[in-house]
Amino acid sequence: MKNLVVTEEIWKEGNMYTAYCPELDVASCGKDIEEARNNLLEVIEIQLEETEKLGTLKEFLEDAGYDLNTPESTLQLNKQVVSFNQLTVPLVEAINA
Repeated sequence: MKNLVVTEEIWKEGNMYTAYCPELDVASCGKDIEEARNNLLEVIEIQLEETEKLGTLKEFLEDAGYDLNTPESTLQLNKQVVSFNQLTVPLVEAINA
């Protein structure tokens, strides 16, 4: 059995927390960080199970950028988050009018 390394992004929206996995483009939410994280893990598991049932799991993971031919027991992308910041970017004048 292989393991899959994914990124988890969590942010607060109002009174809820949203958890997002950019590699697989899936998201979930919860009333706190732990619930959002647990719900995201559940959504990822369901996504992987359903794509396997449909016979598209290999294509789904390859499209996400994973190399399924690696002999490693853990699949991970050849990239990792090294910085995560909020930036302020000026809008064009037409939007400001």
